[in-house]
Amino acid sequence: MFDKIFKPETVALVGATPKEGKVGNTLLRNLMASSELRVYAVNPKYDSILGLKCYPSLTSIKDRIDLAVIAVPAVNVPDVLVQCGEKGITNVVVISAGFKEAGREGAVLESELTRISKEYNLQLVGPNCLGVIDTYTNLNATFGRTMPDKGGIAFLSQSGAFALAVIDWSKAAGVGFSKVVSLGNKAVLNECHFLEYLGSDRNTKVIAMYLEDVSEGRRFMRVAREISKTKPVVVMKSGKTEAGSKAASSHTGSIAGSVEAFKAAFEQSGVVEAESIEDLFDFALTLSRIRSIKTGGGIAIVTNSGGPGVMAADAVEEYDLKLASFGRNTTDKLLSLQLANSYNPVDVRGDATSDLFGTALGIVARDEQVSAIIAILSPTAPIDFDKASSYVLEAEALKPVIPVFMGGESVSKAVEVLKQHGITNYFDPVRAVKTLKAVSDYEEMQTRVYEPPPHFDVDTDHIRERLQQGLGYELLTAYGIPVPAYGKAVSADEALEIADRIGYPVAMKILSPDIVHKTDVGCVKLNVYRAAVKESFFEIMRRGEKYTSAGRIDGVLVQQMIEGGREVIIGMKRDRHFGPLVMFGLGGIYVEVFRDVSFRIAPFGKRDAEEMIRKVRAYRILRGVRGEPMSDINSLVDILLRFSQLCVEFPEILEADLNPIKVLESGCYVVDFKMITGR
Repeated sequence: MFDKIFKPETVALVGATPKEGKVGNTLLRNLMASSELRVYAVNPKYDSILGLKCYPSLTSIKDRIDLAVIAVPAVNVPDVLVQCGEKGITNVVVISAGFKEAGREGAVLESELTRISKEYNLQLVGPNCLGVIDTYTNLNATFGRTMPDKGGIAFLSQSGAFALAVIDWSKAAGVGFSKVVSLGNKAVLNECHFLEYLGSDRNTKVIAMYLEDVSEGRRFMRVAREISKTKPVVVMKSGKTEAGSKAASSHTGSIAGSVEAFKAAFEQSGVVEAESIEDLFDFALTLSRIRSIKTGGGIAIVTNSGGPGVMAADAVEEYDLKLASFGRNTTDKLLSLQLANSYNPVDVRGDATSDLFGTALGIVARDEQVSAIIAILSPTAPIDFDKASSYVLEAEALKPVIPVFMGGESVSKAVEVLKQHGITNYFDPVRAVKTLKAVSDYEEMQTRVYEPPPHFDVDTDHIRERLQQGLGYELLTAYGIPVPAYGKAVSADEALEIADRIGYPVAMKILSPDIVHKTDVGCVKLNVYRAAVKESFFEIMRRGEKYTSAGRIDGVLVQQMIEGGREVIIGMKRDRHFGPLVMFGLGGIYVEVFRDVSFRIAPFGKRDAEEMIRKVRAYRILRGVRGEPMSDINSLVDILLRFSQLCVEFPEILEADLNPIKVLESGCYVVDFKMITGR
């Protein structure tokens, strides 16, 4: 689909200029650096530039043009796009800035680019972007002054300035790229399009992305889930603001923000999330050569310095990885070397030579219980780092090795040798462990089988008609979500009649769209017996009328009192990128205090629902502690699945809380339910 963007034979630069330091000049020089390209300069002001004939317009060029790169003032870009369409040029990179990033007028201009692109079926990168690079075809269609080296990482960046900095850094760091794409404003092509293309690109082993937003959240999840099955996708997401949660009315709304939505989406789609620039490339580099650390039993640490060894061991536990337990044969061989410590982490002593270090490393690498090794060396007098790097390469043939050569000038030559073999050295042991955690996370996501959500038969048309009338518990009942017996009372006599029918004791709650947190204003009465029903009705109504100035009170809910059980919450907040973000956790009035919750983007299958429950700390309570009976977790899973479908089928529900849900030994009941609707 994008072959002519990355592998063009002919490129036209609109906005070429002979003026040194200008974008159009740097772009032209970069394009001309490729001997495999025929480059056409376009600018009506000049007859020739840098020895090339200069054309007044795209339509004046008789030859076929595979790719047009546009670097003219923003107001002129629409006319150039029309020329592209008339000439049959379908691949376009718009470098020009001054569009939606510049304000309202720029946004209107950008919408015109989108319209023209749709009319002529243009594949447009940008606008407001750095451009694109393919190191394997020697294409540099950017205004950066550096061409990165070849490598296995494809890098997509929404920020052109960040992409420039990364390219410059990569030369000094010895990091190579297969392709670099500056997404810019994403008027037409976005991260989903390039993910799909890079998934089948044979020169790309890992896809690293810096994103500020996601254009098509649900499509992104679908594409990333498919690509990550065979190729790691590492994403650093910025702009994860919590500002929106401050205005939320529900418990779920106050907890579930953009951060949680992106984390849930990444986890469900197999994306490895990076929290920093350092993580982004640490993870990408490591995943380009290591895909599995679960083959053996755990991670081994070999060091000549006890302190860094302990740091690494602590980090292994902190990141929920496992230290390897050596087999008897390995331990015996290590003991014979008379080391400071022959168990994991292995300490070969501060006075050890490189040969002793290498011998210990080789013994550990042959142990079947070891899946990966962190090799830590401090620059002591007996250590020859050049020799040590050779031992690392020998061990690497048997097991993945992460070297931590902790030095500066003394380790530089050895580090360069390792780099030439695609092995990254780390100064910080904790950073080395963190990269292995990324490998472990990716490997775990690889084993996860995507399970399509079940479908429950529901008369959604009938429910949608009733939803406008303030439908509450009936909505849950229609989806097969169990609720206690209930009735709506508008008078004290009616409340008594309903309570008699349900049986005592009962719970009584205000029904008002203006009162979301009923307990906070004293509009809930629990364990009410017959003698107190009428008095409770009047008290609830009186407090409700005092609280809401609008006076929107629909009556009092009289409900079966559910005794015992454990309280959990299931809720939803509709995220603007991904849709319904469903939350599960410890419920009741303390949900926002303990924040013991987990998230998934709906719809999801049974496996995801089960994982949501297992991920919270309260899961141990649900399973029963100190002889207590186990709660009905299967019923909880069923509610999650039904609620997931409900949230997808009714996009007008913006927020919802099922809180608390009483989980019993057998069955569950949604005791209270609130939702916020809108368009």
